[in-house]
Amino acid sequence: MARIGIIGSEGRMGQALAAAILAAGHEVAGGIDRGGDPAPLAALSDALVDFSAPGALDANLFAAFDAGIPIVIGTTGLAPEHHAAIDRAAQTIAVLQTGNTSLGVTLLAHLVREAAARLGPEWDIEIVETHHRMKVDAPSGTALLLGEAAAEGRGIELAAHSERGRDGHTGARAPGAIGFAALRGGSVAGDHSVYFLADNERLALSHLAENRAIFARGAVRAAEWLIGREPGRYTMPQVLGL
Repeated sequence: MARIGIIGSEGRMGQALAAAILAAGHEVAGGIDRGGDPAPLAALSDALVDFSAPGALDANLFAAFDAGIPIVIGTTGLAPEHHAAIDRAAQTIAVLQTGNTSLGVTLLAHLVREAAARLGPEWDIEIVETHHRMKVDAPSGTALLLGEAAAEGRGIELAAHSERGRDGHTGARAPGAIGFAALRGGSVAGDHSVYFLADNERLALSHLAENRAIFARGAVRAAEWLIGREPGRYTMPQVLGL
């Protein structure tokens, strides 16, 4: 049995995490939310799970570092400076950062990478995601994760080939582009589809999230796997052995 601390405990994901931790036979070491100090929580925990906000990341990483425990980071909307901070922390503790903790999405990203690597450049790639009306970032962290998987399969940089927000007379689709479209409304937990489109045929790879519990279960699985690991930056595919 592990003691898992929750950062962002009052949000919908935090509540789902508490239920998932108990369902997995572990103990909720405690939780903090906006404005809380993560250091006391880290001292009581075997691992931390962070679904808070990018602005809190530095303090959360330092708390995990100071306590010598691993941390799972599911916070989305991270900027390059946040990833640099994660890289520094991973020199001392085990860190797993991901845009999506769902085990199904993890496998989907693997399939997207494989499809992108095997289908020729004549196949266009488009990513469509739908989330609830309260989501504040777009494209979603999961859409970007899938875009990165497609780019890796193609052997290209996503930043140099990403197309977003098409509007007006945009001209023909750029060869080799990876397109993104974001839909917002209702209470959708998260739907993602990656389309591979060629002349006369299409391939769609999709994942539909019906409840946030799937992300909580995956995050707990990741925390279990991370406990006792050597310092380093880990990924969800490693949790699944991919």
